[in-house]
Amino acid sequence: AEGIYGGWGNFGSAAAAMILPSLALVFGGEDGWRYAIGVTGAICLAYSFVYYLSVSNTPKGSTYFKPKKSGGLEVTSKSDFVFMLLMKIPMYAALALLAWKLSPSGVKLVSEGATLAIYLILAAIFVYDCYSAYRVNHEIFKAPVPEMHRYKFKQVAVLNVLYFATFGSELAVVSMLPLFFSETFELDPVKAGLVASAYAFMNLMSRPGGGWISDRFGRKKTLLILTAGLAGGYALMAMTNASWPVWLAVVVAMACSFFVQAGEGAVFAVVPLIKRRLTGQIAGMTGAYGNVGAVVYLTVLSFVSYEVFFGVIALTAVLGFVTLLFMEEPQGHMAEVREDGSVELISVT
Repeated sequence: AEGIYGGWGNFGSAAAAMILPSLALVFGGEDGWRYAIGVTGAICLAYSFVYYLSVSNTPKGSTYFKPKKSGGLEVTSKSDFVFMLLMKIPMYAALALLAWKLSPSGVKLVSEGATLAIYLILAAIFVYDCYSAYRVNHEIFKAPVPEMHRYKFKQVAVLNVLYFATFGSELAVVSMLPLFFSETFELDPVKAGLVASAYAFMNLMSRPGGGWISDRFGRKKTLLILTAGLAGGYALMAMTNASWPVWLAVVVAMACSFFVQAGEGAVFAVVPLIKRRLTGQIAGMTGAYGNVGAVVYLTVLSFVSYEVFFGVIALTAVLGFVTLLFMEEPQGHMAEVREDGSVELISVT
């Protein structure tokens, strides 16, 4: 189910990339693009009411578990608390990197003073974030968490790294692939855009497929295979050049996108199996790492050739494969406490 949601979301971005320009032309004039974007906002607003009226927190008969405290992700050991703080750093670093790209050292859209202010604000938010996390988790420094309520934060960290490599690379590649095909094979912008859209359109099948494969054949095994395919796919894309037939380059891009997007689905198939009441926060942190990956990859692209860019993604996929070796296959049950104080054991196999 996670894969289906994500697949339709990513597919929607590809569909919008093709439909919105045409919609802007239909409206015409200098403000056509404003009206086109306004239409998408109106559709989202209308759908929000449909969603509110038709969706519940859980299916009938299921218990909705929510975090005991707000303000930060709960962890269950001192070492995991330190680990969590370390995993927060790349998210703030990515925002700082983005600010640097906009500064006079980059594209010169933001002044030096404004850039420094952004750095200071990010540092202040990070300090407050760490304090808030301590406030939520201070009890673990006084007494150990009962064994049945523990979870290992390394499971979250592994998913973060994998989503960095999967969704992060997809966001980066989708934005540069039309230009890559245009410059490599001397295609006009329209043809290059249509050819490149094949990469994103695979989402409709690939991401749900990754979740289904994970459900059927096991979480860790599926992720290992898909991550290996991801590394191999980007390695092939790094070797793509003008001597290749265009159709072969498209086939390689589509094959690579299958592993990328199926990997995304397989990552989110694991998220609800770590700690049920923390699913939203774990999903949010994992999703954030996808955006971190996109910022890092596109920054790399601004300094290197396409071949090196794809090679860097392949290497980070190899890193993701290595981190996967430390992930534990979800098994047995997780324990959650109902509002009446009783304990419910939830199967994760």
